[in-house]
Amino acid sequence: MDYRLFFPATQRNKKYIGDVLSRLILKKGFILEIGSGSGEHGVEFQKRFPEIIWQTSDPYLEHRKSISSWIAYENLNNKMPEPIEIDVNKRPWKIPSMLSESLQGIISINMIHIAPWSCTKSFFLESGKLLDKGKFIMLYGPFKINNNHTSASNELFDQSLKIENNNWGVRDLEKVSEEARINGFIKKQLIQMPANNLIIIYRKINI
Repeated sequence: MDYRLFFPATQRNKKYIGDVLSRLILKKGFILEIGSGSGEHGVEFQKRFPEIIWQTSDPYLEHRKSISSWIAYENLNNKMPEPIEIDVNKRPWKIPSMLSESLQGIISINMIHIAPWSCTKSFFLESGKLLDKGKFIMLYGPFKINNNHTSASNELFDQSLKIENNNWGVRDLEKVSEEARINGFIKKQLIQMPANNLIIIYRKINI
C-alpha cells in the first residue's frame, strides 16, 4: 500500500535546508530527525548525503506509514532504516543502540511551534544525554527574536496556531537557546531562511 503523504511546505524548503546541511561536516554515522512528518525531508536528505544514515522518527502511526512508503518509493530500503516511534515528552527515547553509539546530530524541522513548550524542554534534555561533545542540534522554523515577531506573516501564523491549540505557538529564540544552554549546548549559527524562517545550529560543549 502507498501511504505517502505530501506536505507542500516540505517541497518548498527541502532544498534550502539541504544546502545548509551541506555546509556542515557530516561524518559517517547517524542523524536522528525528530518529528519527521511525511518523511519527504528524510528521503531527500538520505539521497543527498549518502555518507550518513538518516534515522526518521515520529509519534504518529500515519506519519510513520508515510515515511516507510517514501523509503520504499525512493528504493532506499537497503540504506535507510525504518522510522522509529518517538514521542519527545516520553523519556528516555527508545532508540537502537547502534544509533546512539554513532549519533552525529539531531535535527527537528517545524516541530517545536506545533507542540507544547514541555516538548522543547524534553527535546534539549534528551538531546543533551544522547549527543557527545562537538555534536550538533539543528532547528528549523519560525522564531521570535527578543520576544518580537520577525514578520507580520509569522505573527498571524502564531495567532492561528494558538487558536488551534493554546499550548502551541512561535517560540522566542532566547528562551529556546536558554534551554539549550542548560543542557550543555551553545548557539553557533543563526541562518536566515526563506519565508521568514530560521535555522539555528547548536553544538554540545559539555561531556
